[in-house]
Amino acid sequence: MPQTDPLLQWREEFPILSRKTYLINNSLGAMPRRVYEGVKHFADMWNEDGVVAWHYPDGSGWLHDCELTADLIGSVMGAPKGSVMLHLNVATLTAQVLSSIDFTKKRNGIVYDTMQFTSPHYVVQEWARYGAKITMVESDDGIGVDVQKICDAITEKTALVPISHVYFRSSYLQDVQPIIEKAHKVGAKVLLDVYQSIGTVPFDVTKMGVDYVVGGSVKWVCGGPNVCYLYIRPDLIKDYDPALTGWISHARPFKFEMEFTPHEGVWRASTGTPPVVALYSCRPGYEIIRQVGVEKIREKSQRLTSRLIEQALAAGFKVNTPLDPKRRGGTVCIDWPGADKAEQELIRRGFVIDYRPKGGIRVSPHFYNTEQECDAIIAEMKKLRP
Repeated sequence: MPQTDPLLQWREEFPILSRKTYLINNSLGAMPRRVYEGVKHFADMWNEDGVVAWHYPDGSGWLHDCELTADLIGSVMGAPKGSVMLHLNVATLTAQVLSSIDFTKKRNGIVYDTMQFTSPHYVVQEWARYGAKITMVESDDGIGVDVQKICDAITEKTALVPISHVYFRSSYLQDVQPIIEKAHKVGAKVLLDVYQSIGTVPFDVTKMGVDYVVGGSVKWVCGGPNVCYLYIRPDLIKDYDPALTGWISHARPFKFEMEFTPHEGVWRASTGTPPVVALYSCRPGYEIIRQVGVEKIREKSQRLTSRLIEQALAAGFKVNTPLDPKRRGGTVCIDWPGADKAEQELIRRGFVIDYRPKGGIRVSPHFYNTEQECDAIIAEMKKLRP
């Protein structure tokens, strides 16, 4: 990318870019240098004030910062304040949403597709023991799933449709709006996983009208591990009643009452102690993404991924990613016989990528990557191909 690209000014905010060709942003985004300050701030609060840091007399403290961070995350996806709660991982969040549904009733169906990530898939499968009737929609090509097939599988017996916005294995960008509309038409709810889209694909959960959204900070938003989140459409919060709960979900958590009364707001979607340390490490990434702008990130992503695909196909590689940029997330999956063995050698040579079975080498340029880096990874793959 020519140095006139204004987004390249952000490279100096990510130290690893000076040492590596970092192209695995769909798995773990590069660490912003500001993370050091965030983690130190937490450590200083703990060191200086101990347990008081949970909640200072003026209302500030770790719990208040949980709310501020949740609202910051929400601002990236169009969620109003007070509609997002922090958690540790999406598996737990999926279980919590499922635990809010009574699957002993006639409306006991779950509809999703075979391209979902393994964690929520495993959790959903286990819910069959509680009466859930599971319908899985197959992919015809291992890349995407026909949206009409998903809509056709949703019936009056469907309770929940847990789907991914962008598929982790292929970077297929699903057209989720028809799914949301069909689900609502028959009285079902949608749980949308945006882990692979937030920070690189613009979307607005309010305009979508989606019921629940889960995701995390470890990928495109460069926030590191252990800060995931649940968005609940505001009109649903008061009736959200999960069985999976915890002390901090209580209306009066520090009273330690033995009778459970759920918090009136989104804190009812919490469980135990929130991920305090990680919230301070995730904030710089979200702040930078907001400053850069997801629309600008998307425009550059489409340009760089198109460049990768053009060169990969010209070199004779198999591309397991949509060729249509409108149906593609931020990753290009490139495969050939022996690609799995090439993964570690590419990393050894300074190209940070990863490999996924049935997908290939995942190359995921972000707003701080250059055209030269994209060209270089293809050239290096050609050297390693038998």
